[in-house]
Amino acid sequence: MDSKELISQRSNEAKEIFLPNLSADPVIFGFDQNELKVLLLKMNYRKLWFLPGGYVKKEEDLDDAVVRILRERAGVNAVSYLEEFGVFGKKNRSEGYFEDFDETLFHKQRFITIGYYALYNPSKIDLTVDEYSESCEWIYLSQLPDIEMAMDHKEIVEKALLTLREKISIKPIGINLLPEKFTLSELQKLYEAILGKELNRGNFYRKIKNLGILKKLDEQRKGGAHKAPDLYSFDEEIYNKALENGLISW
Repeated sequence: MDSKELISQRSNEAKEIFLPNLSADPVIFGFDQNELKVLLLKMNYRKLWFLPGGYVKKEEDLDDAVVRILRERAGVNAVSYLEEFGVFGKKNRSEGYFEDFDETLFHKQRFITIGYYALYNPSKIDLTVDEYSESCEWIYLSQLPDIEMAMDHKEIVEKALLTLREKISIKPIGINLLPEKFTLSELQKLYEAILGKELNRGNFYRKIKNLGILKKLDEQRKGGAHKAPDLYSFDEEIYNKALENGLISW
């Protein structure tokens, strides 16, 4: 069965299972080689890149739907931080992609989508490929201008990044993106990748330590030519409180 036949066949099933006109598109950010990247699917039909989104079942809460969609479409499990950030509903945002199908196709109806973003360490996800896709890959944000994304998914990624930049001043960032043990320099590089600019080292170190979300370990990062830097981990109790209530100062 080719990709077009598969979509047609699944259309009738979708009408029975899912709510009409509502979808969810999660943006999953990862951090690697001092750069942010995003999880995307390359669809068999028309060979364009998509966010790992999907539809909401008729008897399903929206947040639960996003967790299920990520598991089924990309192999993302144990979602620990997932936040809604926007609604996208331009006319023909989804209809145009399915222009080769007739008007009865479930996927071709006008869909309003809810944008979510999540932060993940790429090494902790065993990526899978669903029946609609030929690949599921991490794509660096610097590569996005050179790839063709379907619908308005590039716009959704850009809005998610802007939201993440806004949140970074009031919420802690890093526990889902960095290894368990990290240096202050590695944490600074994460913040710089998100903000898209360099930060003053002294100011950053002072501010991040004042937040109280770090624990200094009695270990150093070995192997460099210079003095081995101290290693840190996040104080999960304080970190989680800051996620709920915001940071005391920044």
